[in-house]
Amino acid sequence: MRTIAVLFLMFWAVAGAAAQSVSTIVPRALVMDVGTGAVLFDKAADEPTAPASLAKLMTAELVFRDLKGGKITLDTAFPISEHAWKTAQGGASMFARLGSSVRVEDLLRGLIVQSGADAAIALAEGLGGSEESFAAMMNKRAGELGMTHSHFIDAWGSPNAAQTVSARDLAALALNIITAYPDYYHFFGEKEFTWSKVRQLNRNPILFNEVAGDGLKVGNLPDGGFNLVGSAVNGGRRLIVVVLDAKNAKDRAEESRKLFNWGFRGFEVRDLFAAGEEVGVARVYGGAASDVPLVTEAPVQLMAARGSAEKLTGKIVYEGPLLAPVEAGRTVARLKIYHGATLALDAPLKTGESVELGDLSQRAKDAAFELGLQVFHKALNYAFSKTGKKPATVEASAEAR
Repeated sequence: MRTIAVLFLMFWAVAGAAAQSVSTIVPRALVMDVGTGAVLFDKAADEPTAPASLAKLMTAELVFRDLKGGKITLDTAFPISEHAWKTAQGGASMFARLGSSVRVEDLLRGLIVQSGADAAIALAEGLGGSEESFAAMMNKRAGELGMTHSHFIDAWGSPNAAQTVSARDLAALALNIITAYPDYYHFFGEKEFTWSKVRQLNRNPILFNEVAGDGLKVGNLPDGGFNLVGSAVNGGRRLIVVVLDAKNAKDRAEESRKLFNWGFRGFEVRDLFAAGEEVGVARVYGGAASDVPLVTEAPVQLMAARGSAEKLTGKIVYEGPLLAPVEAGRTVARLKIYHGATLALDAPLKTGESVELGDLSQRAKDAAFELGLQVFHKALNYAFSKTGKKPATVEASAEAR
């Protein structure tokens, strides 16, 4: 039976002006707080659109994964094929010579700093055998990361109508890159790179303006659609901003700057529970104790508008009752915090202590209780079947203020 304990949480105002609402002229955008995973702002964030060079973020992710897993090293060299060399002609290129072998470290800079299609294809062919096989790897990885509105055709972001991403998917990809590959994230913050005696600047505007960002990437198609996925740290907080389909490079830079400033100035982190703090209890069946405390696995924090007083509802959800014996430290429940009808936070809860198997009398008592509960549910379902209506969900509730 799915058991839900309901908590009521109130947060009172703190000093400072309340966060102002924000708008953007770009068609699709999203602002995410990395520390809490909270989405502070979104606009058409699930609408698919062309990624342009932002497809190279997935290419980079797969390279980072193989580096971290030891399948390749930064000194591994891949050849520049005729396909890679020709594709880059007349477009973004690191100007790698046809037939040359280039180290992965340099190809990553050609991919990220210079946005070279030749670098992207060389990496794709080196890891996947062919660009087509690598695209299949990209799509498999997108599925693993929950990128439900994304589909990749190639490693560099050609203007193919079947190649799509969404703002939410790109934020998830950026979050994974930042958190899973800290040893390689620095490539996104490098402001220039020279190869074949051609010096090129990173085109990401947040590396050079007041945002003082440290990554990730920009892209655009020949007929428009200026995109950006960026990240920056301010006051110990890291944000990810996604801006898609701006009309020009100026709008892309200005709108991303505005969203970063709004996200940093308008919100603050509020502590809900410390790591290991008891949040509630779960019922135990057949145990020496009738319930077990549920504690947080890590600090639970939430983003809130500065100066706001917000009433939140929390639910502890688990499949219960738990069957004894119960081991301490076992993840058995989820803490779900809602702001109105919107899920603001979802955190795991673990058992705070062990519960041994109870004696015969305790188990008999629990069996009788469970039997009575089953009879009650059957009677309830039978009664509602006569009316043709669906019975309401039965919840075990507890209030905490």
